[in-house]
Order: sequence, then C-alpha cells, then structure tokens
Amino acid sequence: MKDLTFGYAWALIRQPRTMAGVDARGRLILAAVDGRQSGGSEGFTLNEAASFIRSLGAVQVLNLDGGGSTAMTVNGTLVNHTSDATGERPVGDTVQVMPGR
Repeated sequence: MKDLTFGYAWALIRQPRTMAGVDARGRLILAAVDGRQSGGSEGFTLNEAASFIRSLGAVQVLNLDGGGSTAMTVNGTLVNHTSDATGERPVGDTVQVMPGR
C-alpha cells in the first residue's frame, strides 16, 4: 500500500522543485526543475534535488516552494514548463534577483 502522507509525498516522491543556493565564492544559484510531465521531466525527490544543486557547486542550499508553484522567469519570460494544467499558478510570494547599481 502506498504511503500518501504529506511527508512521504513531499520528500520521497518526484515533484517539481525550486531551489536556491550559494557556492563557495558566495555566488547565488537558482534552479527550477519541472515535474509531473508525461514524456517530460518527472521532477526530483528531495535527495535528488539536493544532489543536483550540489552538482552545480552549491555549498549551502534552501529548498523553496515546489510542485505547481515551481515557475522561473528570466527577463519576464517563463523559462520552464509548469506542472498545473492551467499554466502558471498565482502565488503569494516570489524571489526576485534585480541588477545592482
């Protein structure tokens, strides 16, 4: 019988993931991983997500909201495939990186 508890579904089942990290030089790394797509990305478990962002050089990592909330835009253009059938989901907060002065 499949365990459908929140902790199991959140950590051990492949889901879309959004992660932020910093490398040893203090540079920001942002990653969005698609998921729940037939013939496309299945997403990552939490352990797979950690291994992936570490492979990009991150030494400190934060897992952000994922699932249907995983969306990444660059210069105002959506650059990933969201998992909700209706497209990009309205969310209450975002992480934004703005150019310095």
